[in-house]
Amino acid sequence: MSVEGFWNNTERSTKIVRELKDLKATVEPWELAYKKYQELTELIPLLKEDDQDLVLDLTRNADGLLSIIDKLEFQVLLGGPFDKNSTILSINSGAGGTESCDWAGMLLRMYTRFAERRGFSAKTIDILPGEEAGIKNVTILIEGPYAFGYLKAERGVHRLVRISPFDANSRRHTSFASVDVIPEIEEDLDIKIEEKDLRIDVYRSKGAGGQSVNTTDSAVRITHLPTGIVAQCQNERSQFQNKQTAMKILKSRLYEAQQAKKQEELKQQDSDKKRIEWGSQIRSYVLHPYNLVKDHRTDFETGDTQKILDGGLDEFIEAYLKFSAEK
Repeated sequence: MSVEGFWNNTERSTKIVRELKDLKATVEPWELAYKKYQELTELIPLLKEDDQDLVLDLTRNADGLLSIIDKLEFQVLLGGPFDKNSTILSINSGAGGTESCDWAGMLLRMYTRFAERRGFSAKTIDILPGEEAGIKNVTILIEGPYAFGYLKAERGVHRLVRISPFDANSRRHTSFASVDVIPEIEEDLDIKIEEKDLRIDVYRSKGAGGQSVNTTDSAVRITHLPTGIVAQCQNERSQFQNKQTAMKILKSRLYEAQQAKKQEELKQQDSDKKRIEWGSQIRSYVLHPYNLVKDHRTDFETGDTQKILDGGLDEFIEAYLKFSAEK
C-alpha cells in the first residue's frame, strides 16, 4: 500500500484495503491475547498474599484473557470457505398477506440493526414495498469481515406470532418470511457467462417514493436463462451502476449454485431452503400470549424478544455455529 501509485487503481486498492482489514480482524485478537498472557506471566512471580491490589489486577487480567480466548474459539467456527466474506441477504414475505409483508419489514430492521451492532454496513440493493405495509421482498448487501459467516445461520423460514395491528378485532395472527443468505464473492470467478444466456430488463424503481427513487427506467433485472437465476438492482445512481451491481449478485448466485453441486456442505445449505409456510420454520418469534424466540434447530431460546428484534442475534448465531460444528 505504500508503493507509489497504489491508489491510482481504485478497484485494486479497494480490494487490498479490504483484505488488510480482514487479516487485521484475524491477527489482532491473537496478538492482544498473547500480550495479556505475557503480562500475567510477568506479574505472577511478584504476587504476595497480602498484596490485594495485585491480586485484583491479576484477576481482571485473567478474566480479560479468558474473554478473548472465548471469542477466538468462536472465530474458529467461522472457518468455511466464504465465512470471511461480506454477504447478500434477501428477505421474502410468505403466507399471510399484509401481515407477512410487515413481518418482512421487521426482519429487515432486525438485520440492519445487527449489522450496525457489528460495525458492518448495510446497503439496500433492491426492494419491493408491500401494498399496505412492510415489504414484499428486499435484497441488502451487508459488508464487513465474517458477515456471511455470522448470517448464514439465518437462512430459512422465520415465523411470527402476535396480535395483529391490522386486525380490527385484535386477533392473533401467524406470519412467515424466508431469509436467503449467500456470500459476496469478490475474487475472479471461474464462471463463463455468455451474453446470449442473459435477458436484461430495465424498469422504473418501485421504492417508497421521495428523492431516492429514480424517475427514469434505471433499475435493472438480469435473468440467467439456462438456470433461471435472477438478480436485480434499483438503488444505485445510474442504470450502468445498477447493471454492474446486479451482475455481481448474479455471479455470486451462480457460483453458489455451481459449488452446491460439487461440495456437500453447500449442497446441504441449499437443501435448507423450504416452503414459506407452517411447519418449515427454523425459528419462531412469539409476541402473544407470551414472549419467546426459539430456534428449532438448536432449541436455543430467550424471552427477551425486543433484544432480538433490535438485532441482538449473537447468542442464536453462536448456538447455531456450535450446533453445525458438532453435526
